[in-house]
Amino acid sequence: MTRDLVAHAATRSASVVGLAKELIRRPSRGGLDDYEPVLSVLEDWLSARALPHRRLRDGAGELVGLLVEIAGGRPGAWWTLDACVDTAPFGDEEAWSFPPTSGDVVGGFLRGRGAADSKLAAALFCHIAEDLLPHAAELRGGLAVLLDVDEHTGAFGGARAYLKDAEAATPAGVMIGYPGMDDVVVGGRGLWRATLTVRAESGHSGSSRTVLGAVSRAARLVQLLDTAALPGRPEAGALFPLPPKLSVTAVHGGEGFSVTADRCDLNVDVRTTPVFDARDAETLVRGVAAELDAELPGPAATQVTPLASWPPFQLQPHEQPAAAVLEAAASLGLTVRAKTAGPSNIGNLLAGQGIRAIAGFGVPYAGLHGIDERASLAELPQVYTVYHQAVRALLDAA
Repeated sequence: MTRDLVAHAATRSASVVGLAKELIRRPSRGGLDDYEPVLSVLEDWLSARALPHRRLRDGAGELVGLLVEIAGGRPGAWWTLDACVDTAPFGDEEAWSFPPTSGDVVGGFLRGRGAADSKLAAALFCHIAEDLLPHAAELRGGLAVLLDVDEHTGAFGGARAYLKDAEAATPAGVMIGYPGMDDVVVGGRGLWRATLTVRAESGHSGSSRTVLGAVSRAARLVQLLDTAALPGRPEAGALFPLPPKLSVTAVHGGEGFSVTADRCDLNVDVRTTPVFDARDAETLVRGVAAELDAELPGPAATQVTPLASWPPFQLQPHEQPAAAVLEAAASLGLTVRAKTAGPSNIGNLLAGQGIRAIAGFGVPYAGLHGIDERASLAELPQVYTVYHQAVRALLDAA
């Protein structure tokens, strides 16, 4: 079957690239552009091929994605292919050597914002759905293709709307089409985020009376947070290979020169692991805040306001859908590692719902989230084959 799929993928590549070009030419920067144009391109393509699909909206009624659903003719689990069609901002457009919405192919690379992350994957997944539709009666369970937006904002509105949709079958697993051929991301650290509010007496900076302002108290708090004790890097062979990490990512306080600030706010990001979870993170940060208040008392206790929390997640290579993708890659002679990543992704959101997820198998790329984003097309038939073969294996097609 692998040889037949490779030949099939080669014949389909031009069509995949054609759809991806049209998507790139519709700017869809997360939180900046209207998503209607890029999603309409997909709707037109799906409708022309009689692929069942519908719009997804968030709680405010905003359009946040499309969902393609192909129900199998036999009982079984549902599996999902997911690719976002919103993108990062363009950045400094004058620094680009081509327009960010060019959507052309030069030197074997598809060029433009979203080429790598993840409009090419969206086009590929739509084609796989088209391939499977005539064989739906033979499939177990079903295949969903989530074409989501509001991803690059960090709100993950499309994924959240999918999970809340009462009509959608809950998937057993999700394959997220981020680019890169070296790894399949099977896990990631979780996160716990909070804002810390430090207070102090305000006063004139030129006063003869010494006033320790909120900015100075906050500076000491940053020192305490930066030196807080966290578990070290796990020993070789540990199931979860990454340690937790704490970062102070923003400080806001004060104005002008003549007044010492009475308030300063800090953003704290803690990356969590199975041995140091969100509860541990909150306990540590609150303990450090209490240490500051004991060392440099202020008019009010330092306030800790939690903002977000996701659990870490990790699949073992023998668990689905990781196994299906890794086995399909191996059948083509590709060497692909199972990787646990430092940053979080939609997999963490899915893990919180008990849904297994992998991410990160796609074509090689350059300029992701930077200037001159582009995706290599030479490897597209291999990537197409891997996903097609993996989905067929998961759905137990006859």
